[in-house]
Amino acid sequence: MNPIQENLNAMTRRHFFGRTAVGLGTAALTTLLPERGTAAQLTSPTGGLPDLPHFAPKAKRAIYLFMNGGPSQMDLLDYKPAMGKMFDKDLPESIRMGQRLTTMTSGQTRFPIAPSKYKFQQYGKSGAWVSELLPWTTKIVDDIAIIKTINTEAINHDPAVTYICTGHQLPGRASLGWWLSYGLGTMNKSLPTFVVMTATWTGRKEAQAIYNRLWGSGFLPSKYQGVALRAKGDPVLFLSNPPGVDPQTRRRMLDSLARLNQKEFDTVADPETQARIAQYEMAFRMQSSVPELANLSGEPKHILDMYGPDVHTPGTFAASCLLARRLAERGVRFTQIFHRGWDQHLNVAGDLPNQCRDVDQPCYALITDLKQRGMLDDTLVIWGGEFGRTIYCQGKLTKDNYGRDHHPRCFTIWMAGGGVKPGIVYGQTDDFSYNIVENPVHIHDMNATILHCLGINHKRLTYKVQGLDMRLTGVEEHGPVKGILV
Repeated sequence: MNPIQENLNAMTRRHFFGRTAVGLGTAALTTLLPERGTAAQLTSPTGGLPDLPHFAPKAKRAIYLFMNGGPSQMDLLDYKPAMGKMFDKDLPESIRMGQRLTTMTSGQTRFPIAPSKYKFQQYGKSGAWVSELLPWTTKIVDDIAIIKTINTEAINHDPAVTYICTGHQLPGRASLGWWLSYGLGTMNKSLPTFVVMTATWTGRKEAQAIYNRLWGSGFLPSKYQGVALRAKGDPVLFLSNPPGVDPQTRRRMLDSLARLNQKEFDTVADPETQARIAQYEMAFRMQSSVPELANLSGEPKHILDMYGPDVHTPGTFAASCLLARRLAERGVRFTQIFHRGWDQHLNVAGDLPNQCRDVDQPCYALITDLKQRGMLDDTLVIWGGEFGRTIYCQGKLTKDNYGRDHHPRCFTIWMAGGGVKPGIVYGQTDDFSYNIVENPVHIHDMNATILHCLGINHKRLTYKVQGLDMRLTGVEEHGPVKGILV
């Protein structure tokens, strides 16, 4: 029998009315539409769609190093030497052109230019300019593609992070990791397909909050959402059996629970019931796989030293990067590390160096570690935040310190590994790092590029919800950035 039709036959009258909630309106009719990929999920042994990848992928997996808060691009990777002569001069209106400001600086009477106080040098075959704050990154310049022209419409943290992680500024959509899990499935049935870590930080203490919806499923099946690894206690909540419960007892309990859930599914046909069964089974397998993953005692000393001294402290960015490599080795499809504290409004000189010390050496180590293991060629690594910072100062301006507000018009990320040209600089901004003058890259283009490297045509990866074909990259005309692809 057609699996889609079989699912429709299983949808009982009770479940039909339970899902419609408000009668036989549009919502009721849309529940009769099969969810795209239903048959695929029933027939694919990995849980992915049978027609994916759409073409030969360059990368099998991805690691996203998310600098939450908005790193200051002109202090790190977008060198603007002309600004040195414009210290404390007003930003020309011909540059700002009436562009939107946040409420934190819209009331300022002036917008004085704050040149970067940090020294830059050129490195690598590309001659990329890199700040003195990133000495370890200079060692991998020939392995990464620096993209200076990322842009977004969102100007505040919550919608901006939600936008780049889910493709929409409003909450409720599935995350990038969800789409990869749904489309490509698993490479290791004992670990989640999508893993998230939130690292500690030493920069600005009043960091922006992040929410589990950033790795969630929105209104789509929850079995593909991310699983968060914690630094303290059980790496995953409730991973350990309670006192007096041995693995055999746990196994019998789960078998009984699965039978009850299956009976519920046979009656109501709610697909989330099956998702719950799968999640319980994954949790049981993780009781042995996750402790082995988190045990770093077998790592050689030279590898631990490469990641830096913080690698010995659980929850640091260094420890998270090493775990990301171990997850990649074990077939986890997508790992995302959130590093908070990059929102430097008033104290760039005090906070930014600490943030860079947190991440600089571990990023170098991750790329180097993957490369020497032969894994960088099929692992895509992304580094960046949700927007950039302004060239003009927020708050008091001195030669030694300054603040910077949010700036969505242009910011810098880097990518490395499977599918990406190494050792290039792509795109150019104006002398003020305020507007893009060459090769703009919208965040939808960036996400389309990530999908492309993993063998996915972003226009073809959709999921039908309420009659609409939802996709990560929206309905506008976006696509992979061909200039950075091998």
